[in-house]
Formats: sequence, C-alpha cells, structure tokens
Amino acid sequence: MKILENRGGVDCRVLDEALEALRDGYIVIYPTDTLYAFGCDALNSRAIERLCRAKGINPDKQLLSTVCTDMSQAAEYARIDNRAFAHLKRHLPGPFTFILPSSTTLPKAFKKRRSVGVRIPDNDFARALAEGLGNPVLTSSVPLDEELGERPDAAALADRYDGNADIALAVDAGELWASASTIVDLTDSANPEITRQGAGEFDY
Repeated sequence: MKILENRGGVDCRVLDEALEALRDGYIVIYPTDTLYAFGCDALNSRAIERLCRAKGINPDKQLLSTVCTDMSQAAEYARIDNRAFAHLKRHLPGPFTFILPSSTTLPKAFKKRRSVGVRIPDNDFARALAEGLGNPVLTSSVPLDEELGERPDAAALADRYDGNADIALAVDAGELWASASTIVDLTDSANPEITRQGAGEFDY
C-alpha cells in the first residue's frame, strides 16, 4: 500500500493524491485529532459499501459518522438547531463526534437512519480532505489491537491492510495516541447525552 508522509499542516501534493483516491471511490487511511481513520466520499454509495466492508460495519445498525470541514458544511447534511449549534461552536474543532438528526441530502446508506455522527477534528489535514472533496468524508476509526500498540503509525496500519484493494493509500502523520473521540448524542439538543467518553471533555 502506498504511504504518503504529511507531518503537520497540509502537504498539497499528499492532499491531492488522497482526494483523487476519494473521488475515485476508494478508501484512504488518514490522521485525525484522535486516531487514524478510514475515510471515503460520504456521498458515494459504492465507496460507503467499501468502507463498511473494510471495517465490518453494518450501516443499518451502526452509527455512520462524517468529517466536515466546518459548521457550514455540517449544516448541509445534518439538522442543527440553535441549542445544538451552541454546543458544536463551543467544542469544535475538537475530539468529539456529535450525533445529530440527519438531513435528506445524505445518500441511501443513511436513509434508514434518523441520525448521523458529525466530526470537525482539530486536524488540518482531516478538515482539508472534506474541504477539497466539497462534501463530508465518511469516517470510521481504524481498529486497534495489542499488536499495534498504544501509538500506531500509518506504516503499521498500511502493513496490516496491505492487499486490500478497497484501500488506496495511507497518510503518515507519525504516531497518534490510541484515544477515540467523545461521542455526544444531540438528537435531543436540550438533553445532551455522552454515549462514549473519549479524548474530549464535554462542557454542558
């Protein structure tokens, strides 16, 4: 598997290659502000099928999450009322996944679900992917185990998934701490609920 180095900021050459892979319907392994993640074009149904197969996700039963470049892009694909907006504005960019009511603009993989996870990571490269693509990146953290250790790098992940034809490349940002995002359910924005405590400390 091809490994492209991007240590801090955004290397435009690396970004362009990653975007080309996403537009062609493939998966990329890329860094976030928490873990390395699988990413694909969130509006490409075939790409979504590939990501779900690679991760072992049943899209009818599990939360599907997206990375957005900013609040404006997020609002195109999720319904964000005033209370939810205030929470997102206070905590993002940051290590949070907010569960929000989904919009009808999402593809059929989301149609059976009334909610969608929204991330705006504190990572320039992750946000640049969504900005360059022009729409959200479907995202799911790469599974870890004892063999990979607490601070896996892209080379170890690329080696693990080498030979998987659905994954085009891995973006190497060095070692990342194995700490997932904090998931906050805002489908009832008046009563936020933390469903997974991770790297982020949610301020009610």
